[in-house]
Parts: sequence; C-alpha cells; structure tokens
Amino acid sequence: MNNPTIIIADYYRCHRDEIIHFITMRINDREEAQDMVQDLFLRLLDGCQLIAEQTLPNLVYTMVHHIVADYYRRHHVYEEYEHYIHRSADTADTIESVFSAQQIIERMEYSLARLPEECRKVYRLHIYDGMKVSEISKELNINYKKVENRLGQARKVVRQHLKICI
Repeated sequence: MNNPTIIIADYYRCHRDEIIHFITMRINDREEAQDMVQDLFLRLLDGCQLIAEQTLPNLVYTMVHHIVADYYRRHHVYEEYEHYIHRSADTADTIESVFSAQQIIERMEYSLARLPEECRKVYRLHIYDGMKVSEISKELNINYKKVENRLGQARKVVRQHLKICI
C-alpha cells in the first residue's frame, strides 16, 4: 500500500473526527475546524510530498499547528482592522473620511496598472486568490525567485501609491 492517495484517504477516514476535535479545542468553532480539516487533506492530496504511513501523523499535526496559527494570525489582523475602523469612525469629522473597501481596491488596481503585466499577474494571484509564492511559481511556470521579486516590486508600488492617496 505505497499509493499516497490511499494512505491519506485511510488516515482521513480513521482520524478525521479526532483532528476536528483537536482543532475545535483550540479555536472554539467546530464548523471552522471542519473546514480546516477538509482544506488540510485537500492540500495533502494536491501536494508533492513523499508520504508514508509512519510519517503521515506527524505531517498532519504539523500542518494542523500551522493552520491554527494562521487562523489566529488572520483573526488578530481582522481585530486590529476593526479596532482601527471604529477608532477612525469615532474621531473622523465625516463618514466620507473613512475609506471603503471598494475605494481601497480601486486605488490598488490603479497602482497595479502602472506595473508590468508579469508583476500584476503575480500580485493578483497572491492577493485575490490567496496563493503562496511556491504555488504561483508552479501555476505560471516561473522561477521561485522571480515570483518573489515580482511580488516585492508590486507590493512596493501599491504601498507607495496607497500612502500618497491616504
């Protein structure tokens, strides 16, 4: 039984509820935990890792640790943003002084229009599709370092333009 797909499927059938419970105990949201477990196993099935029955449990729990950390990182950013918006709304003279998400996206797209097409593609895949640099590299069949450089260049231009506008 050396087929990674079969190994992952068997592990999923046997340990799905255990992993959901493990994540639920950390984030206190069972539905979110179920989504995380599903995403985890889809990543495993899509991944190129060498998977063996002996190493799969450690890999799964390492990935669970990272997924939970990412969840709290995202949650923290959302809380900071909400706090900023509420604080801005309290101190602002008018409601027009607070940028809407649509206005920010419009300004970001305007600044992206100033970039070469390669940088725009990389930035959009990263921001809108949530892809990582390695995934973008595979998707566009471009060297990993080139993707990093293009993403950095795009971020720099967008950041500068948003600072000027805000």
